[in-house]
Amino acid sequence: MRYGGPTVSDLGEKRVIEAIVAESPSIVNGDDAAVLFNAPPNSRTVVTTDMAVEDRHFKLNWSTAEEIGKKAIVQNFADIEAMGARPVAALLAVAAPRATPVSFLQELARGIDSRVREFSAELVGGDVVSADQLTISVTAVGSLGGNLPALSLDRARPGQVLCASGAIGHSAAGMALLRRFGRVGVPEDMVVLRDAHTMPTVAPSRGMVARSTGATAATDNSDGLIVDVSTIARRSGVAIDLDPEAIAPSPALMRAGELTGIDPWAWVLGGGEDHTILATTSAAIPSGFRKIGEVHKGEGVTVGGSAPKVTTGWASF
Repeated sequence: MRYGGPTVSDLGEKRVIEAIVAESPSIVNGDDAAVLFNAPPNSRTVVTTDMAVEDRHFKLNWSTAEEIGKKAIVQNFADIEAMGARPVAALLAVAAPRATPVSFLQELARGIDSRVREFSAELVGGDVVSADQLTISVTAVGSLGGNLPALSLDRARPGQVLCASGAIGHSAAGMALLRRFGRVGVPEDMVVLRDAHTMPTVAPSRGMVARSTGATAATDNSDGLIVDVSTIARRSGVAIDLDPEAIAPSPALMRAGELTGIDPWAWVLGGGEDHTILATTSAAIPSGFRKIGEVHKGEGVTVGGSAPKVTTGWASF
């Protein structure tokens, strides 16, 4: 993607920050640190952070700056949602080469602003520095209300069901299509999968709904379904069996498999980056979720009672 106008080196740090703040304004941004509004009574603060590095987590010939901004927020807000909390604020740190156009950072901020406002949250601060490689780091702040425990990785129990909110395998399929066709060459009927990779979504309040209706454990599908469900199983000391019919590749995934020559089950089981909320519950399945498996005594993860044919996923190292 090409962006014109002055570079970050031309304007300098202060004016670059002013340009970013103008695209994502907040009444608590602009001082040495942001002072957030009083938290509701009987609430706790939840904090997470995630980084995105050019050519490792995104490619500029695949994604617009706006899409990168949206994705950076979803990566973090999904972690807040997976705790059963509500995202309330985000901070942005950008390390950028000196030749980076300021218009790129402005569009990045617009993408961030559009996503945070879907959650009634705000971008409240951050930093910009010079670096050889473009790196984006977002810190998200959330609020966990009430007396119920947070949704955690170690509270799945035998007899519960595993449910999911969101697509599974779409982001990985989108990446495969981008590798095969490039951004502009992706077939029109596959653009939805391309977009699932370049700007994934998570429905606001899904984690809060799950927690308030009886869910006990949760995570988001960021590293791959088998990897992430295995983490819940291991930390909780249980076995989880996934229903192959419930997670079977969608028609869109089947079509993408035909176009790329890749088995779509590889995307479902090992893809990740969908940021689907996965939760276990003994109660009724929460609104917006669907059952995809069951929790039993034992250990490990199976698919229809058998070992999964894909066990790997995303790994930072």
